[in-house]
Amino acid sequence: MDFAINYILIPLIKIGLILGVVPLLVAALTLAERKVIAFMQVRLGPMRVGPWGLLQPIADPIKLLLKEDIVPAGADKWIFMLAPVICLIPAFIVLAVIPLGPAINIPPIQAFGRTVTIPPITQYVTDVNIGVLYVLSISSVGVLGIILGGWASNSKYPLLGALRSAAQMVSYEVALGFSIIGVLMLSGTLSLVSIVEAQKNSGIWYVFYQPIGFLLFFVCGVAETNRAPFDLPEAESELVAGFHTEYSGFRFSIFFLAEYANMITVSAMAVTLFWGGWLRPFPNIGALAFLGIIPPFLWFAIKVIIFLYFYLWFRASWPRYRYDQLMKLGWQFLLPISIANVIATAILVVVLGGPAGK
Repeated sequence: MDFAINYILIPLIKIGLILGVVPLLVAALTLAERKVIAFMQVRLGPMRVGPWGLLQPIADPIKLLLKEDIVPAGADKWIFMLAPVICLIPAFIVLAVIPLGPAINIPPIQAFGRTVTIPPITQYVTDVNIGVLYVLSISSVGVLGIILGGWASNSKYPLLGALRSAAQMVSYEVALGFSIIGVLMLSGTLSLVSIVEAQKNSGIWYVFYQPIGFLLFFVCGVAETNRAPFDLPEAESELVAGFHTEYSGFRFSIFFLAEYANMITVSAMAVTLFWGGWLRPFPNIGALAFLGIIPPFLWFAIKVIIFLYFYLWFRASWPRYRYDQLMKLGWQFLLPISIANVIATAILVVVLGGPAGK
């Protein structure tokens, strides 16, 4: 009975929460994006649906559900329909290993005349000892949906957008991987939960040890999610709408549900790896103990919201790169800097005598 509760029922409840809550967060993020960018451009943004336009996230999916679903006559029908799903599934699966907070201890309760001991409830679906590798490998699969969607459309502009996405993923995935290695050397583990615990043990967030690694990770993360100024796969001034030109209705929305879910994932990974996860600032300093009044989960959420705001800020502020500039930045600047950061971190770890989190 305990096995069924701890290893089947509770994980299923957590998975259900992810599948139910993340689409709601994405809906709220789309409204926040339109409102924030409107504020930066001295506009009002959506105001028609509900008070101050707050019901716009409800109207959008209803509109997309009711729109006609068109499949081009020359398209590869099954791959065309499958491509958005291939983008969506990895975007949700990776959230299973991201810890939102520490384990919650529940005191024993009295039931039916006996004491029932409830094991600690973890704020993640599972903790695997290769969590970082799991996130990198699964998230890389999502780009296959973009490639297949562009190819299956049997149209030139979607194909160009798909090829751009593939080249962009390869160019920035390498630098992104190198940017994380410094954190792995400092913590001595690939488990995301253990990385947060290592930052707690060291008494300082890893962003102070790895500022260059963090900047590299976030820049590459923005590029990996195809967001401005790296949104070349869907450049409307060049490719109509890029890889999703031929998509309409609800399949169109699935691509963007995956994109916004990936934005949440990149922000959550940046918080977990570099900004202490659910930890308050300087967790081992007693003078700041009053910050503990804010629950760990809220600390995590506040940090993620800040990084999502940067996504919106970038879109409102920076023009799109030319494609040659995009490739040059990835291969000639970010990759050499990330390799140099790994070498410098390795030397410091050896000189100082082992991982900082141990």
